[in-house]
Amino acid sequence: MDSAERIRAAVARVQALRAAPASDSVMAIKRLQSRRFAGSYADLIAAGGPAADATRFFLEELYGDRDFRERDAQFARIAGTLQTLFPAAVTATAVALAELHALTESLDLDMARAWDALPGEPAARRYLQAWRAVGQPLERRRQLADVLALGRDLGRLTRTPGLGMMLRMMRGPAATAGMGALQRFLEAGFDTFGRLARQHGVEAFLHTVDLREKALMDLLFEGELVACETGLLRLLGEAP
Repeated sequence: MDSAERIRAAVARVQALRAAPASDSVMAIKRLQSRRFAGSYADLIAAGGPAADATRFFLEELYGDRDFRERDAQFARIAGTLQTLFPAAVTATAVALAELHALTESLDLDMARAWDALPGEPAARRYLQAWRAVGQPLERRRQLADVLALGRDLGRLTRTPGLGMMLRMMRGPAATAGMGALQRFLEAGFDTFGRLARQHGVEAFLHTVDLREKALMDLLFEGELVACETGLLRLLGEAP
């Protein structure tokens, strides 16, 4: 499939997942995961600087509980013209984002179904039990790898001569073409990772994310239940 077909396929997958039973509980899963991510990287956010900006970007654009339907609709509507308006590297990043979004929605829906089967449990314990019921460690590793790859793509884009200027010049045409949300994502990613790249901090930031997310996955999959629940509560800011 070419880039446009891949974007349309990913968006169609997301739309089908949103129509599935248990989709109402997906937002509960996303809210908890967003809080967990914020807790995992509270030190980076508190330190300020480019790494804090990159953390917030990941939190808002990849791990957040925002409604991305507007961006999805734009992807589907303009997938065919994306390749003519943006450079190939930017188009590839848009494809990666759409496919990561589809994978994330699939995992979140599986979590929501397992979550619904555990009514009455405290949130951290419920999440842990849902995580283990869903399993899929390979898909979780793939999700993390895709997040890191997207970060590296954004870091590489910042080294493309003139791309920052071009993105700003594209604001008007992008808005006219109905691509405002995608434009904002690309600009925010370019600016955020550009500041990080100027401090040679992209790989260090992504390495930190890789280590912490893998450690959390190992804990959730294999850790002792009480220790797992206590760790989650701590990251959620609810530790006793």
